[in-house]
Amino acid sequence: MSTTRKNTGLDELKAARRQSRPYYWFVAIFSFFVNLLMLTGPLYMLQVYDRVLGSRSEATLIALSVLVVFLYSMMGILDYVRGRVMGRVAARFQNALDLRVFDAVVRRSAVQPDELAQTGLRDLESIQRLMSSPVLMAGFDIPWTPVFLIAISIFHPWLGLLALTGGAVLVVITVVNQWVTRAPAVKSNMAVMQAEKTAEQIRQEAEMVQALGMRRFAFLRWMQARAASLEGQIKSADLTGTFTTMTKSFRLLLQSAMLGLGAYLVLQNELTPGAMIAGSILTGRALAPIELAIGQWALVERARKGWANLAQLLSEVPPEAERTALPRPKAQLDVQQLTVVPPGEQQAALRLVSFSLAPGQAVGVIGPSGSGKSTLARALTGIWRPAGGKIRLDGASLDQYGPDVLGQHVGYLPQRVTLFDGTIAENIARLSPQPDAEQVVAAAQKADAHEMILKLPQGYDTRVTAAGGRLSGGQMQRIGLARAMYGDPVLLVLDEPNSNLDNEGSEAVNKAIRSFKEQGKSVLIMAHRPAAIRECDLLLMIEGGSRAAFGPKDEVLRKMVQNHQQIQQNAGPGGVR
Repeated sequence: MSTTRKNTGLDELKAARRQSRPYYWFVAIFSFFVNLLMLTGPLYMLQVYDRVLGSRSEATLIALSVLVVFLYSMMGILDYVRGRVMGRVAARFQNALDLRVFDAVVRRSAVQPDELAQTGLRDLESIQRLMSSPVLMAGFDIPWTPVFLIAISIFHPWLGLLALTGGAVLVVITVVNQWVTRAPAVKSNMAVMQAEKTAEQIRQEAEMVQALGMRRFAFLRWMQARAASLEGQIKSADLTGTFTTMTKSFRLLLQSAMLGLGAYLVLQNELTPGAMIAGSILTGRALAPIELAIGQWALVERARKGWANLAQLLSEVPPEAERTALPRPKAQLDVQQLTVVPPGEQQAALRLVSFSLAPGQAVGVIGPSGSGKSTLARALTGIWRPAGGKIRLDGASLDQYGPDVLGQHVGYLPQRVTLFDGTIAENIARLSPQPDAEQVVAAAQKADAHEMILKLPQGYDTRVTAAGGRLSGGQMQRIGLARAMYGDPVLLVLDEPNSNLDNEGSEAVNKAIRSFKEQGKSVLIMAHRPAAIRECDLLLMIEGGSRAAFGPKDEVLRKMVQNHQQIQQNAGPGGVR
């Protein structure tokens, strides 16, 4: 990958962050006054010890106390406001990237469901949490640490030197903390994601796990992932806790050392008691942001990893280019020398496959398992891009249509139908928040699923889940066919459309295909069962990823029978069967 492409995703993240640049300046200005007001405590202490106690003036004490209450109130208000501003900056950053990241996750998951696709949304959320957390506010406070150290040095150079040495030690601890905890934190996060993934798989297949008596072994498998996750979390927490405790203890020791050194200087008449107390307080304030950063370092590391992951994801899945709107195509499909290499693999699953399909025709794609039928379906629906050759719909290659536009023209019924949480109407309408009732019913009628849906308790308003709920596999498949037909597509791609259907369901699907053809539209059916190709005019036989035969159905079937008989004759009575 070129450097330019690598930087594409990073540029998108920086652009989203730059949208709130004025607010960062706003928070920086507020941080200036907040840290300036942090001097209130030390100065109050200095005045009380050196002036009030010396003069025994109650009026001075009251005046100073009222002033301190006012200043601390203002500091609290400013601190509260900058926290609210950063919370909204974080929300604005996430809102600016939500659609882009979601789109990238969906597109990558369709072709390569790897770690980047699985964690994309969580990575964005981790950055948002960091931006709204106190640790980022500490980033605005850390530049004030030298100012406080200079203020301590004004009291006495030795106090300044001690505070500077202590600050240097804390910085070293911070660097070591980052270096030591990075690898365990990454390993822990990966183990947690693996445990969550295993649990989700078992939950989704709970019915099968229960029916086959797999609960104990499923629990053991989950526990292995869970144990690795807990081990990683404990190790990461131990390391973080070690550095946090070390930092806290050292800071308290440093404050006491400041008091001790200050007391010695007071005895030597080189420092006043008020300056001694003020120096101790200023030391704590100067080092507080560093201590906070160390304590929250796990959050920083997670956000840093999320930033890197998102930069890579957005670089590898660039935004969809704007395409010129094309008129509604005719159902003329031309596949020319199509070669498809599945994502993440080196070997082509389809090689130099060519065929044509005219309006009103249906072609059955047959062949043994693993021959490339589902690969062809994914290529025809635009999920997988061709490595070579072209797929043209009414003369235009598929990449000339935007994904959403192509989905309106090409209906797709995958081999495994999955429904989403919602009503049947919403599922048929492809998750539209306001389904068009007429189009939903029309699609169900085309799929010959209308009567079946009406028999359900709430009809089209029956709620289903991702697992289907009360629906059988056959009912889900017919609803999936209605979803494929929603929006009046010109081409249907059906992958094993009757794999879960009984005879009545198969007849309903064949009736729907026949009706679709009569409207001048085209159908491709990937099939194993003979009933699925009853309405097909043409047959395409694929073997080993290549076209073995293509032509009228009866002619191709006759050749298949002849080839089978020839093989048996060549084998002879004692041949291999």
